[in-house]
Amino acid sequence: MKSANNKILITGGATGIGLGLTERFIKENNTVIICGRRASVLKEVAAKFPAVITKVCDLASKGDRLELFNWVKKNHPDLNVLVNNAGIQNWVNISDDNLYEKAANEIEINITAPVHLSNLFLQMHALDAIINVKSGLAFVPFSKVPVYSATKAFLRSFTLSLRHQLKGKVEVIEIIPPALNTDLGGKGLHDQHPSVSDFIDSIFEQLKRGKQELTFGTSEGRAKVNNEAITDYFNVMNP
Repeated sequence: MKSANNKILITGGATGIGLGLTERFIKENNTVIICGRRASVLKEVAAKFPAVITKVCDLASKGDRLELFNWVKKNHPDLNVLVNNAGIQNWVNISDDNLYEKAANEIEINITAPVHLSNLFLQMHALDAIINVKSGLAFVPFSKVPVYSATKAFLRSFTLSLRHQLKGKVEVIEIIPPALNTDLGGKGLHDQHPSVSDFIDSIFEQLKRGKQELTFGTSEGRAKVNNEAITDYFNVMNP
């Protein structure tokens, strides 16, 4: 994938990793569209980056996803990159009374939305790349976020199949971050982890080298582990 002169849709592009991608893609001379649930947050990003195009969309809603696609198809038919970045993370226990409700929302946003959007945007004639943002937890689950870890494992498997099916037609790229200093899961939970800016620098260096599995820090090792190493990682992460 070329790093410049693209028109890119980034879901969840107003916060966390999504915001880091938004800023860097703009800096690299791309046109960037971002979507998210909160209009106020989108407006803040647009005020900081006037070139960004914003669209309010709740990815947990099938209707909103369809409306987003139809809006892009009508107004931005030259869109050529879809970044499935939006995701939520719930710290839950299997015995929690509200587990099902939280899990259903997590699955809708983390699994159903990227599958649905990939299917929809493959109808765009200009589309030549799909980027799925996953997690190192796709390879080694963290038991405090059991549903989140499972959704990322799903997305890993789906991405591999997508890449195989679209070979020679649409490039499929994985971004595999470790825990970073974002508000994912709640404020303060990840303050001790690496910065998003360092992560983005590494990701774009790999992107420019033509890599399709982009890792950083501990996610590199986890993306390559065998079963014995997975057990060791699991025991370290879940004492």
